[in-house]
Amino acid sequence: MPKKIVVALGGNAILTDIPTAEAQKESLRQTSEHLVSFVKEGHQIMITHGNGPQVGNLLLQHAAADSEKNPAFPLDSLVAMTQGSIGFWMQNALREALIAHNIEKPVVSLVTQVQVDENDPAFENPSKPIGPFLSEEEAKVEMKKGNGTFIEDAGRGWRKVVPSPKPKSILEYPIVESLTDNGVITIAAGGGGIPVIASEEGFTGIEAVIDKDFAAAKLAELVGADYLIILTGVDNVYVNWNKPDQKKLTDVTVDELKEYIKQNQFAPGSMLPKVEAAIEFVENAKDGKAIITSLENAGKLFDGNGDVTTVIK
Repeated sequence: MPKKIVVALGGNAILTDIPTAEAQKESLRQTSEHLVSFVKEGHQIMITHGNGPQVGNLLLQHAAADSEKNPAFPLDSLVAMTQGSIGFWMQNALREALIAHNIEKPVVSLVTQVQVDENDPAFENPSKPIGPFLSEEEAKVEMKKGNGTFIEDAGRGWRKVVPSPKPKSILEYPIVESLTDNGVITIAAGGGGIPVIASEEGFTGIEAVIDKDFAAAKLAELVGADYLIILTGVDNVYVNWNKPDQKKLTDVTVDELKEYIKQNQFAPGSMLPKVEAAIEFVENAKDGKAIITSLENAGKLFDGNGDVTTVIK
């Protein structure tokens, strides 16, 4: 039976070691081949994606060129720019893959605003890593220049961190739902969506980057998705990672995951937000399930051969 699915693409689905536009487009072509498997099975899919490396790089570019005649743009506008560019690449790559498989299906990328609370404590505690990985020495130089806060990111290097408030709602979700119900593959809430707060005029952008997994969970909840599929660099979630008693999680309950979180089993800025987003969706959805697995494993999810982590109530 066809399912309504929100697929959250991790950074590895877009960015390679070569940060050029062409390299990212090629990476998305390969990603699209995996996504076609969902469409072949008749499922309705909505796609979200990250933008941490891209928006961080764009932030550096704007800061480097900042002048009276060429002023740097605020972070919310940079999120919108990356949402547009990555959405454009993803839309074309997926359309090419569908045509190659003789599937006629429209694809659209939707500029999406996500409402946050201006009093969210995240604004006082920047935690979302964006941009390139730096050495500790390079990061300290940037901080001395006043270029923000940098932290060590899961053993991979140092990165700039910015506020990452939780999504309250997604303004365009009824449009996403309508497009999906009418057979359109929709790319939405890219980069976590453009963060906005309620104002007298309607909504106003605010400088932040929303975690794409939480935005995907909120979108899945609002459109009544059957599955939230969070794609990452590993096939499963593990506890006691890289230890002799390492354990792979397959079917796992929300309560079990909450206990593992108390034990600090998941790395902040890496697996932890994915697990927390999965919990949030399963708790708020009527009958929804969340799956965390690799992009390469995605095509096996519904044929009985997929070795994945499934989060249930």
